Amino acid sequence: MGKEGFLSPKAIGNRIKAKGLQKLRWYCQMCQKQCRDENGFKCHCMSESHQRQLLLASEDPNKIMDNFSQEFKNDFIELIKRRFGTKRVQNNIVYNEYINDREHVHMNSTQWETLTEFTKWLGKEGFCKVDETPKGWYIQYIDRDPETIRRQEELERKKKQDLDDQERSAKFIEEQVRRGQGGREPEEAPVFTELKRESEEEKVTFNLAKGSCSSADGPSKASVALGPSALKAAGSVKRKDVPSTSEAKEKKKKSALDEIMEMEEQKKRSVRADHWLHPGIVIKVVTKRLGEKYHKKKGVVKEVLDKYTAVVKMIDSGDKLKLDQSHLETVIPAPGKRVLVLNGVYRDTEALLDSIDERKFSATLTLDSGRMKGRRVDGIAYEDFSKMA
Repeated sequence: MGKEGFLSPKAIGNRIKAKGLQKLRWYCQMCQKQCRDENGFKCHCMSESHQRQLLLASEDPNKIMDNFSQEFKNDFIELIKRRFGTKRVQNNIVYNEYINDREHVHMNSTQWETLTEFTKWLGKEGFCKVDETPKGWYIQYIDRDPETIRRQEELERKKKQDLDDQERSAKFIEEQVRRGQGGREPEEAPVFTELKRESEEEKVTFNLAKGSCSSADGPSKASVALGPSALKAAGSVKRKDVPSTSEAKEKKKKSALDEIMEMEEQKKRSVRADHWLHPGIVIKVVTKRLGEKYHKKKGVVKEVLDKYTAVVKMIDSGDKLKLDQSHLETVIPAPGKRVLVLNGVYRDTEALLDSIDERKFSATLTLDSGRMKGRRVDGIAYEDFSKMA
């Protein structure tokens, strides 16, 4: 009878039995050996290799358990992060996927006796959000990756910027309304009430000012009855109403200043336009309709077909796209780089970027072309200039 080989029925049967998970009570974590039955586990415990491992573990048992606990915790959290991400999932589902790996660290060799105890520990240490329901314990991984935190902060900053833009627009409209009213407070509308008498016997009377209407034939009796003292009083009242020369000059000066300010404001409004595309500037694609390939990617405006459409050549891929200006935004370079003013009084003027004011979403530019070359201009909004290619 020949020797049993690799392809003998017994060897094949042993390999089939070795597949999958075996009973946990017949697994030795120290030796990392899985036994098939109780007799095999008994023989393993009596072996010399197992006795040597026990002697090594008896020297520092806490260190061995801490190593197993650390390995179990790292593998478990890595599985949650890779498989489920930040989704809320039941802890038993995660554990069943974890033990599918034959080389996993068993929980009976760690500092946690049950899965519930380990779940509570994850919540206490801040690795996951845990909550108990009638169906069991649920866990949700907390992603503290620096890149993820940076993306969240960028989204929050973008939302705050949008809110600030809305507040600035509302404040601008309110300022325009106030200027239109000439700086006066809005008058309150008169409140009309119903005409009521306290008693039926009381008469309703109306007081009309004397001399409000006069006959065409001649002066009224009231005007004739007025004496010289009354005329003097009327003259004094009229003199009080007439402002002095210095007050009149001051009012004239203020009105002239207001007129100049209004003229400047009208000039700025007439210079501003609702289109800003210009050949040779660098822009960024903000629409998601073109897919992730072009979203948040930069390009150069090669040609402006009309006021609101441009042919853009992407910098990364070299593709040419026909895009509307509503799908694009300006690019703010680093200080010291050349930019082009796209809107406002200094439209189509090249300039150098001096500094950026992140709180006001504006920048300070030094004009580098035109009649005002060398002039330093503050408060240029982000959307009114862009980097030059």
